[in-house]
Amino acid sequence: MQREAVLETALLVMEREGLATITLDHVAGETGKTVESLQLFWPNREALIYDALRYHSQQIETHRRQLLLDDTLSDEQKLLARYKTLTECVAQQRYPGCLFIAACSFWPDAEDPIHQLATEQKRAAWEYTHTLLNRLDVDDPAMVADQMELVLEGCLSKLLVKRHQEDVDTAARLAQDILRFAQCRQAGALT
Repeated sequence: MQREAVLETALLVMEREGLATITLDHVAGETGKTVESLQLFWPNREALIYDALRYHSQQIETHRRQLLLDDTLSDEQKLLARYKTLTECVAQQRYPGCLFIAACSFWPDAEDPIHQLATEQKRAAWEYTHTLLNRLDVDDPAMVADQMELVLEGCLSKLLVKRHQEDVDTAARLAQDILRFAQCRQAGALT
């Protein structure tokens, strides 16, 4: 059994049907495996959810590192690339980033490992944004990172419910406006 294939299937099921409905039986049925074979790796649904989210978090981190190292993109393009990625996901009816938002709601205890994983993913997203904003030399990069991440989290939360491309487009435009405003403020145009 390929662990990554099971985790990818679990992610697809969670994206399609939500965290509340995923079970080992469900994933076993989708993968053609038995529940018993899955339990060798994941004794319960929480273990599977945690591992799937951790696996997805690693995929996102790899994507961020690749973006940071991509010399063909400007830092501004790297900042806004997440919305291009979200657009591609929505076109495939995939909503992966939403899972971390949902995980914080389903496991509200800050000590829960799934909640901690989701919180760490949000922190890593903020760090990525903050790093690029520093490279762009914007005014108050920490505040601008907070604003841009708030827009992203709002977009992901709305995608959990509505699943409309228009929400990604609106969030991308808001993020771009926030960046432009910060650049103007840094240049003294808004004093």
